[in-house]
Amino acid sequence: MAESVLLGAALLVTLVALVIMLLRRPAGSGKDERGQAERDAAEITAGAEAAAQEILAKAETRARQLGSAARSELDEEARAVREDLRTLREDLERRETRLAEREQRLDAEVRRLEEWSGRLAESKRSLEERRQELGNLADERRQVLERTAGLTAEEAKSELVAALENQAKREAVPITREIENAARQEGDKRARKIVTLAIQRVASEQTAESVVSVLHLPGDEMKGRIIGREGRNIRAFESTTGVNLIIDDTPEAVLLSCFDPVRREVGRLTLEKLVLDGRIHPQRIEEVYERSRGDVEQLCVRAGEDALVELGIAEMHPELVTLLGRLRYRTSYGQNVLKHLIESAHLAGIMASELRLPVELAKRCTLLHDIGKALTHEVEGSHALIGAEIARRYGEHEDVVHAIEAHHNEVEVRTVEAVLTQAADAISGSRPGARRESLEAYVKRLERLEEIAREQHEGVEKVFAMQAGREIRVMVKPDSVDDIQAQVIARDIAKQVEGELTYPGQIRVTVVRESRAIEFAR
Repeated sequence: MAESVLLGAALLVTLVALVIMLLRRPAGSGKDERGQAERDAAEITAGAEAAAQEILAKAETRARQLGSAARSELDEEARAVREDLRTLREDLERRETRLAEREQRLDAEVRRLEEWSGRLAESKRSLEERRQELGNLADERRQVLERTAGLTAEEAKSELVAALENQAKREAVPITREIENAARQEGDKRARKIVTLAIQRVASEQTAESVVSVLHLPGDEMKGRIIGREGRNIRAFESTTGVNLIIDDTPEAVLLSCFDPVRREVGRLTLEKLVLDGRIHPQRIEEVYERSRGDVEQLCVRAGEDALVELGIAEMHPELVTLLGRLRYRTSYGQNVLKHLIESAHLAGIMASELRLPVELAKRCTLLHDIGKALTHEVEGSHALIGAEIARRYGEHEDVVHAIEAHHNEVEVRTVEAVLTQAADAISGSRPGARRESLEAYVKRLERLEEIAREQHEGVEKVFAMQAGREIRVMVKPDSVDDIQAQVIARDIAKQVEGELTYPGQIRVTVVRESRAIEFAR
């Protein structure tokens, strides 16, 4: 390829020289010009051939030089490529060797894992067989123990749990007593001081009211006028007022009986006015009854206002004042409810002042805590929840509402005022002569107290309910019950009484364990 390039270049140079010579030749005859052109062409051709030979010679020399250099470069590249191939081949051989060694190690690990898996399976089978053997042995042992002891496993477990529970109680009683005694001494000291001051500063009536009203007459002849011809007047009176009129041999007195205290008071005022007026007939009875109803309503409002003035409470909704006054004619276990509220409010105010709490708020809570009793026969539900709803409806503070609904623990106590309300209510209701209960309820309560002391307590020999149910005295067998167990029995009885019975004040539980040493002299 290099030689063809050089030959083409020589020919091109020859043609260029020929053209230049023709352009420089002078003008002449045609024959001379042809001869001269032929000579020039011959010279040019000869020069061109000589130049071409010289160029070809140089080209061949250059081509030989270039060929030897190219061959040297190609040889170097070939050696480099052969060296790289050798290096790659050696690297591949090393990698193949490492892979073969790694495969051998993996095969060895797989064989070891398979051996371990077989050993683990064998161990698992052995353990399962051992477990079954142990289970069979345990069943056989339990059956032998059950036959020997005469108890099943569940019965033995129950006895063990009971024994552990009793032992835990015995161990916990001394520690509990120490902690409780320390807390009780400090708390009782402070509470006794506050309650004593409150009780000493409050003077209340000690007599209980009856559900029967007595009206004194100017003479026994008035009984005939009250009865009327063929009993016309007494029938008209009872149908109009809804109050039963009892006329017996009691001199110069008649009895009015009714479960509704407000209605009984209206009937009493009606009969009192009729006796003073002297005119007793059905039409007159209706007229006087209507006026007496209005008078009793005014008396209720006046009683509520007097209670607020006595306690120093500034403002209250008029409907609440009216409902509060209606409690003047209502009793709870023989205790006048309005007087009970006023007394409780005084107690709560004194205790609040000792504790540096708002006195008026405490009085307000306690004064309204039984307001629901004014509507208990008209609305379903307990008087605590009814009273709370009434107070909320008429805009009382939420603390007052909470104290009303929580004073019988129907709602969990959250404020100090509610606690003071409970304390004042208990003090007012539990003082001697404040309330009375029916004979049937009294007898049932005493019987239940004795039953609780006898139930589920081993070693109890005798039980006596004393001091009108204020104390339970339990006699235990000294051989079966020791001193610590006696304390446990007393605590269990007290907890059960608290959970089952409702009673004012507190009930004392006394467990007596008497030890006697007897010998005979011969």
